Amino acid sequence: MDQVIPYLPHVNASLNTLAMILLIAGWTAIKGRRESLHRNLMISSFAVSVVFLGCYLVYHFNTTMLKRFPDYPPDLVRIIYFFILTSHTILAAAVPFLAIATLYFAWRAQWARHVRIARWTFPIWLYVSVTGVFVYLMLYQIYPPR
Repeated sequence: MDQVIPYLPHVNASLNTLAMILLIAGWTAIKGRRESLHRNLMISSFAVSVVFLGCYLVYHFNTTMLKRFPDYPPDLVRIIYFFILTSHTILAAAVPFLAIATLYFAWRAQWARHVRIARWTFPIWLYVSVTGVFVYLMLYQIYPPR
């Protein structure tokens, strides 16, 4: 397991990207009134997000090294990074609850409630997926430790 841990941030970024693609595809499917495709895509996105959460928790429970944003980027970049990280973290805490509620109402065929909460869940979940990739890129690719 110790050999896998260092690669989990890269796996997590890939899972976030896949969740983002599935979310957009699911939204496109429902706009095209393709309900069964929408259902399958959204369940897939949920499954990918559950795997992401598992990998994320395994990584953070098994590493003593806290990945810090380096000091060398310009101040404006640091401000943007920390704003996105903060909003990402706060909204990420809400996504599991929103996603489960949205899926529950669909499962129970409570369409009005499903649609009402999905209008909140979708943009928040998509934002968390996109900003998760952004945080990964900033920490591991664009501004890696020197």
